[in-house]
Amino acid sequence: MTSPCPACPCGRLDERQRPLAYDLCCGRWLDHFDDAAAPDAETLMRSRYCGFVKERADYLLATWHSSSRPASVEFDGGIRWLGLDVRSVMVIDADHAEVAFVARQRDAGGRGHRLQERSRFLREGGRWFYLDGDLG
Repeated sequence: MTSPCPACPCGRLDERQRPLAYDLCCGRWLDHFDDAAAPDAETLMRSRYCGFVKERADYLLATWHSSSRPASVEFDGGIRWLGLDVRSVMVIDADHAEVAFVARQRDAGGRGHRLQERSRFLREGGRWFYLDGDLG
């Protein structure tokens, strides 16, 4: 008997309010980026959160808009991501959206932190990209 796939780190729930499995949620975007693009800004933001949880610099860079993409993404090995709370999604038009969220983490010393951001997304060539964000 196989064990069920673990819940997606992004915390998205299905219609029955149960956690979605990683492979049915953000895994399909992270693991198949060349073939499958996140369908909306919220999904891209959630999958990028998973990219940080799983330390997938390749995915984070590929989904970062070229106008603001850094040369590399570095991870702090002592950080443990604890959860994501999407606060709001604002669709501005067909190609622009904003997503406000809070991501919780714990550092190597056990101290908790909250990253609060309003992220801006841009759709180009049929794909959504992270453009930038304001920390709050």
